[in-house]
Amino acid sequence: MIDYLARRYRPALLLRRLAIMALGLGMLASCTSPSASPTVTGTVASADPAQAAVDKVVQEAMKARHLRAAIVRVTADGKETITKAYGESMTGVPATVDMHFRNGAVAISYVSTLLLVLVDEKKVGLDDKASKWVPEIPHSDEVTLGQLAQMTTGYTDYVIGNEAFGAVLYTDPFRQWTPEELLATVTSKPLLYRPGTNWNYAHTNYLILGLALERATGKKMSDLLQEKVLGPLGLTNTTDPGPGTPAIPEPALHAFTSERRSQLGIPAATGFYEESTYWNPSWTITRGAIQTTNVFDLNTTAVAVGTGKLLSQESYKAMISTGLRGKTTTLPGCATCFPQSADYSYGLGIVTTGDWVMQDPLFAGEAGAFAYLPSKKVAISLALTFAEDAFAPDGSYKTEVGGNAADQVWREIATVVAPEDPPPTRKP
Repeated sequence: MIDYLARRYRPALLLRRLAIMALGLGMLASCTSPSASPTVTGTVASADPAQAAVDKVVQEAMKARHLRAAIVRVTADGKETITKAYGESMTGVPATVDMHFRNGAVAISYVSTLLLVLVDEKKVGLDDKASKWVPEIPHSDEVTLGQLAQMTTGYTDYVIGNEAFGAVLYTDPFRQWTPEELLATVTSKPLLYRPGTNWNYAHTNYLILGLALERATGKKMSDLLQEKVLGPLGLTNTTDPGPGTPAIPEPALHAFTSERRSQLGIPAATGFYEESTYWNPSWTITRGAIQTTNVFDLNTTAVAVGTGKLLSQESYKAMISTGLRGKTTTLPGCATCFPQSADYSYGLGIVTTGDWVMQDPLFAGEAGAFAYLPSKKVAISLALTFAEDAFAPDGSYKTEVGGNAADQVWREIATVVAPEDPPPTRKP
């Protein structure tokens, strides 16, 4: 569930653990689906110029960014602009708009919403020390719940920059991880900086936050999210299949990747493109928040998170805060420390870029994004998978794919549906 920032600053080996935590069996090049003219399903109103503009953007992205499949939904003030699927899920099986996929970092916005709902209910406070509930975790007496949510604790990440951990993930992508195993790899290390004085993307924060909220309420995270967030928002297609299972409800969008090529020592001349749909995502976020969804729920999420639907005004302002702008810096040994600006500002589990708020997961051959422009009430949601020619000879994503292709594609869509207020253009 790392987002654009993490993607940009992490080592190439540990690609986007996603927001999408899929897993799968190895398959060779014989099952490739080259990026070509896509099969299309969904809702289309050809007379709508906005829809035609979005359709053109996606059709071009399918070719330019070597996409195997794309599922896209755009709404403006609650009215559909386009809901459409392109390309193939599996060879000979078209992608469809009702397909389910992993939502990765999108769940971060649900966990942060849960925290703020509990703050509004006065059950916890953003300034509460984490040690009140998880005293056994090193440094928990130095960090607050709010700092965990904003990723300003200084904890080292167990994913980004951790090549040893990445090697284990790629060696056995079906392994089931416990929160305790994951935290043990990093929490004994010194903090990167004094809490509250800088920022770095670290999955570690949300793993600890999830444990703290479970203990603060005496309830499991999956139950908390259903009761306080998913249920109230009507997200009936967003679920956690439960610990130990990487299942995805049918119909499922299948993902494929070449990311393990270097780890497995497969020569560049040998075709290698394996299914990653059912790789185990247990390492991606706190238990109970490892979810699957569809494009309709993702679009509903864009609107709900973008408007702070479940939150008080004070909590909503905290969630989309841009207060880190001008207050963070690069730091030796910190892969994701950097100066935040109007281009990228991290609030509480949500990113503000220009006037848009968004999340954009990428993991194991599947990318996604949701974005919302409050002033125009425009919501964009999409899920993408990649063709074999999206991958370079070493198994990394090619430059033209654009880092997380979903981050690039939603910005291109946003530029045509809200040309008067486009998001910043980001470099791959």
